[in-house]
Amino acid sequence: MGTGHSLRGRVALVTGVSRRQGIGFAVASRLAAAGASLFLTHHRPHDEKQPWGADDLDTVLEAVRDRCVDERQLVRALPVDLAAPTAADETMRSAVDALGHVDILVCNHARSGDDGPLGTLTAEMLDAHWAVNTRSSLLLVQAFAAQHDGRPGGRVVLMTSGQGLGPMVDEVAYAASKAALAGITLTLAEHLADAGITVNTVNPGPVDTGYMTPELSARLAPMFPFGRMGRPDDPARLIAWLVSDEGAWMTGQVLNSEGGFARWRPASRPDG
Repeated sequence: MGTGHSLRGRVALVTGVSRRQGIGFAVASRLAAAGASLFLTHHRPHDEKQPWGADDLDTVLEAVRDRCVDERQLVRALPVDLAAPTAADETMRSAVDALGHVDILVCNHARSGDDGPLGTLTAEMLDAHWAVNTRSSLLLVQAFAAQHDGRPGGRVVLMTSGQGLGPMVDEVAYAASKAALAGITLTLAEHLADAGITVNTVNPGPVDTGYMTPELSARLAPMFPFGRMGRPDDPARLIAWLVSDEGAWMTGQVLNSEGGFARWRPASRPDG
């Protein structure tokens, strides 16, 4: 599924690119290596509240620029809190102002934490996850479609989770907000087909982006046929293919990039 330099001359907006261990960084790196110019968003305050902490943003951006294959490629970045009602439109407008036209939208951002099981939910908790994970993604798609002029290569990739394959009992707000994106994929794809835009949603599965403790990793690894956790570049390879010309016939799909992850597989393999 190599894309070569098939994205030369195209512009990708990738959200949630703030940590070198993150999926967003892996996606941006892949697209830079394929020749795309990039407009990246990040929200450092979210990372600072997480156990894994924040990364140095200058180092993140420099690492993405190092993947570029053409001196004409541009990499721009914007700090943005996508929970704000107007943030999606403002982000797309900033990307267009900076780079002229956006060909590819990858909504990688997500709100994590401040969640819980049934019995602990509050309206504020549910609204906060909806605003970031769902509402802003839909508004970004809308803004992307509004600025798209019909040229070839229009691509949208949303990110869901594994809530459709197994329960996520301690993350009800997160799972609900991500399920909405999976559920609306086919509708968005149908709506944007006449504009030549494909829309797909990727579930990256359990990926070690720095949040996994050694204990969690040891418990989950045997559930993968290949005996290892997912890595950020695993879903990034799929996304890079989807947004390339090679992925032009794929639309309206929810794709599980889980490496055969089986939630029912026992935590330890029998000998022999």
